[in-house]
Amino acid sequence: MLVALIALITTVLYFVGGALLMQRLKLTAAGEPPGSRGLPRLFTLWGAAIVLHAFVLYAFLFGENADSLGVFTVVSLTAWVIAAFLFAWSFRHPIHVLGIVLLPFAGVTVALDMALSGVGPATPMDPSLRAHTLLALIAFSLFTIAAIQAAVLAIQTHMLQNHRPGGLIRALPPLSLMDTLLFHIIGWGFIFLTAALATGLFVLEDIFAQHLLQKVVFALIAWVMFAVLLFGRFQFGWRGRKAAHWTLAGFVWLFIAYIGSRMILARLLGV
Repeated sequence: MLVALIALITTVLYFVGGALLMQRLKLTAAGEPPGSRGLPRLFTLWGAAIVLHAFVLYAFLFGENADSLGVFTVVSLTAWVIAAFLFAWSFRHPIHVLGIVLLPFAGVTVALDMALSGVGPATPMDPSLRAHTLLALIAFSLFTIAAIQAAVLAIQTHMLQNHRPGGLIRALPPLSLMDTLLFHIIGWGFIFLTAALATGLFVLEDIFAQHLLQKVVFALIAWVMFAVLLFGRFQFGWRGRKAAHWTLAGFVWLFIAYIGSRMILARLLGV
């Protein structure tokens, strides 16, 4: 009962944080830059949501079912890592506007985890698998932030090229900084994805029996796409729309690998 109440509060805090960010964006669009006004309240709510979300996850990961990890708990844990990373980076770079999408998403995952916990398969969690899973979740979280930023960067580039600077443009950092941050995030995500794939070699026993072949293939495709993107960046200076499109394409393959394939197997094959 206590966990359910905390999960409800967490969900509300995430949505309130997203609403505050939307309000700031509307003020900026109306020509009234909010500056730092309201940011302390936003970050207080955001930080509280992360702490309470961690408590809910702790209850699921180290409670009665501590030896297994369900589908919706994986999604909720991923959302928590995303929210925590973005929260930390927002103190150094003005990218908190990305929380307009990510904070409500985190709130939804908390609610789904509470409502649907125990639905779908649970993955045994021995120490080596825990390490592999943690690396994979960090990689996926970083690439999720990168994908959101790539989408915003594509919109930002399009609006500037068409001489239509809207409220979103005013609320965002300069295009050059957004581009640099994108590849900074992709670089770290690529490191963690490589580590996750490498540790997977020691975790996987029989990819066919464990129904992981499609997951491995899709993750490798994503790895190749991000490797090509990073090579294009350093060798040919890829940026803007091209970088955004490659980022989003790679993220789609990664999403299918980590989330889509698992849910398909859970719903269609019952494994």
